[in-house]
Amino acid sequence: MNMPTIPMPDLVAFNNRVHARLDPWREKRWVRWLFYIVAVGLIAVALLWVILSANQMSEEEILGYEPALPTMVRGNDGNPIGTYARERRVNLSYDDYPIQVVEAFISAEDKTFFSHGGIDYPALANAVFEYTTKSVTGGGRAAGGSTITQQVAKNLSGDDDYSPVRKVREAVLAFRIEDTLSKEEILALYLNEIFLGRNAYGVQAASRAYFDKDVGELDLHEVAYLAAIPKGPSNYHPVRNKARATARRNYVLRQMEENGFITPQERDAAIAEELVAIPQGSAQPFREMGGYFLEEVRRKLLEDYGEEAGDGENSVYAGGLWVRTSMDAEMQDAAAEALREQLARYDGSRGWRDLGMKIDMSQDWNSQLRIAAVGTGFPDWKKAVVLEKDGQAARIGFTNGETALLPRSAALQPRAGGGGIAFNNIAVGDIIVVKDLGNDEYALRSIPQVSGAFVAQQVNTGRVLAMQGGFDAMGGGLNRATQARRQPGSAFKPIVYVTALENGFTPASVVLDSPFCVWQGADLGEKCFRNFDGKYSGPKTLRWGVEQSRNLMTVRTASETGMAKITANAERMGVGQYPNYLSIALGAGETTPLALTNAYAILANHGREVKPSLIDYVQDRKGKVIFRQDNRCAIMENCNAADYDGGNMPRPPSRARQIIDAQAAFQMVHIMTGVVERGTAVRLASLDMPLFGKTGTTSGPTNVWFVGGTPEIVTGTYIGYDENRNLSRSAQGGNTAGPVFMMFAEKVLKDRPKVPFRAPPGIRMVRIDRQTGTRVFGTFPTSEERLSSVIWEAFKPQTEPRRSWRAVEEEPEDDLPTIPDNLVTRPAPARPAQPAPADDDFLQRQGGIY
Repeated sequence: MNMPTIPMPDLVAFNNRVHARLDPWREKRWVRWLFYIVAVGLIAVALLWVILSANQMSEEEILGYEPALPTMVRGNDGNPIGTYARERRVNLSYDDYPIQVVEAFISAEDKTFFSHGGIDYPALANAVFEYTTKSVTGGGRAAGGSTITQQVAKNLSGDDDYSPVRKVREAVLAFRIEDTLSKEEILALYLNEIFLGRNAYGVQAASRAYFDKDVGELDLHEVAYLAAIPKGPSNYHPVRNKARATARRNYVLRQMEENGFITPQERDAAIAEELVAIPQGSAQPFREMGGYFLEEVRRKLLEDYGEEAGDGENSVYAGGLWVRTSMDAEMQDAAAEALREQLARYDGSRGWRDLGMKIDMSQDWNSQLRIAAVGTGFPDWKKAVVLEKDGQAARIGFTNGETALLPRSAALQPRAGGGGIAFNNIAVGDIIVVKDLGNDEYALRSIPQVSGAFVAQQVNTGRVLAMQGGFDAMGGGLNRATQARRQPGSAFKPIVYVTALENGFTPASVVLDSPFCVWQGADLGEKCFRNFDGKYSGPKTLRWGVEQSRNLMTVRTASETGMAKITANAERMGVGQYPNYLSIALGAGETTPLALTNAYAILANHGREVKPSLIDYVQDRKGKVIFRQDNRCAIMENCNAADYDGGNMPRPPSRARQIIDAQAAFQMVHIMTGVVERGTAVRLASLDMPLFGKTGTTSGPTNVWFVGGTPEIVTGTYIGYDENRNLSRSAQGGNTAGPVFMMFAEKVLKDRPKVPFRAPPGIRMVRIDRQTGTRVFGTFPTSEERLSSVIWEAFKPQTEPRRSWRAVEEEPEDDLPTIPDNLVTRPAPARPAQPAPADDDFLQRQGGIY
């Protein structure tokens, strides 16, 4: 077979011709040096690329990247009540963004986004040239020329250096991002991460910050404005730089029309719209409430999960947690209003006080006023600055930029501490507080100097339903409900008496109300106690001593019971750790309102342990529950059975410890109902509901208290000055702290079902004479008269008064009414009561129990 002949090229001749052309150039020195420089440059770039690539995010890190999200806090009804955020951001998927938002940002930032591989080479070359030129001439900062992918890379790396090295790092990471994520995923990252001013990160957050709308509700001209901001949020401020912002918005609209995303008619209609943004900080998708409550929740979350992303994936300011709290919105509002009203009422008669805060009127007064830490409390109280003043009125300015007149007649209060009327003591630049009277009329007010706290807690669970730690959380960070340790005074006495009831005393035990002194040793000498009114009443029942809050009866009872037992109970109940001094029985030891309120909840819960809690459960950003306060179902492992088997419903076990004897706890609560019916808290009897409680007033008085509530909800109120100085002489727990509970109860408890206090098994209800404690036959209590001489009293078995000391007789059936089943609960086994000392001669000498 004949093979075709293929002519072969003369490679030798070709090689000679190449050498003939290039060798003369190679002989030239400058050509060789140029070659070396280019080679070295390429090698340097390659090495730099390798080095920078090694320090960039890996594909796995890019895929697993999650932007920092704020923590969302909700009340017990599931409605939002607050957020914890350094960067306001809402994370949306690509499909959640309207197509018009995508088109606007592409038109403004990166027209070729869907076609390039991460770098726009013409734009990059132009940026390099501009950078070089301006570096030589000193003409300022060059344009970046970054694509959307490069901006995402910049956000992921957190690098904001102005240097070529940063641009190389961005390019390296941009290529890696393009290889790892789809274009839609990249764009979603960009739209969620980009900073758009007003502390808004991402388009959804900015949409709320500027227009108080969700992204799906934006008009075309509003979308175009948001797309115009990334170049410089402060440069395109909708108020300060409105003309510049409008021009930039219109440019984006023209680009959208040029790219075929909108019609010329749509462009012209959008350009005709005026750019109007809401005032900064006025966007509120929900009403934030419960400042002290939220701050206490924040402290707990910071302790458990950390603050920033580096502290863990569930950090407070980056983890995107969803927190369900125990806060009842209605109760929280009522608690805040009641405490503020009483503080303002008490403090109002003491004159007007200057805040001591001034504004530099040569600067922007509005921004200075906005950041001034003044908590006005009431919704109709506002902070303002005095702009001008003459003899008849002062012109004042508010945080929203509006102004109004404050007439002299609305500021005639005397200045606290002397110095004439308030109007004469305000000057231009002073920050003041005014009340909005309506119809553009205002009256001067002052923030109360006296403070206090209020707590409402669920009895059987310990869940805190409301917490107010002062007049307004904005005015200071001290939460007096949890951080102020103050003497409870007589509000501590129930712990003394419940210990006595555990150790042989009964509500009908007779205690002498007469002088009582103790020898404290050679160094301290003799200590004599006295009643609040300085008087003595002789032998009285233990119940009467509690109802009338008699100090001498309390220290006698404490002396007979033993202070070691009382302080042990106080520690078990979480009130505090105290030395075994008799003065502790009168409330000389310090505690917090929350701790004391929880102790009363333990009494109302038949002595079973409850612990105060503010958080019901916490979910991570994906919805997984990472904390649950009530974990009984997890212990049972059968709360989520797939099918109902027809048997009994699962009963989650109660793991609560029995801290106080159940019968003694009920006796104490039953006695404290008398404090409300006819004792130191009698003004609360008009509420006409089952109530128990105890007032407290310390020496001075410096602190006044009321702690108590219903069978379901117990509250604690404390009022006093932070510097622990004296209140007015007339201030007492009943007339100063009690009204706070009164206002709270009238709003949120008055219309609730009237649930009676339930007795534990074994309690015997016996008719006694209220004054003497002796048993009564043939007469029944009159429930209509709170001062009835005959009452039902609660006794442990075999402790009720007998008909005669000579013989023990069987009680008639009608004297021991059967407690209905629905009023009986089954407590955990109680600790056995210890009998009181039986040395009658010793008791007689001490003036104790007869």
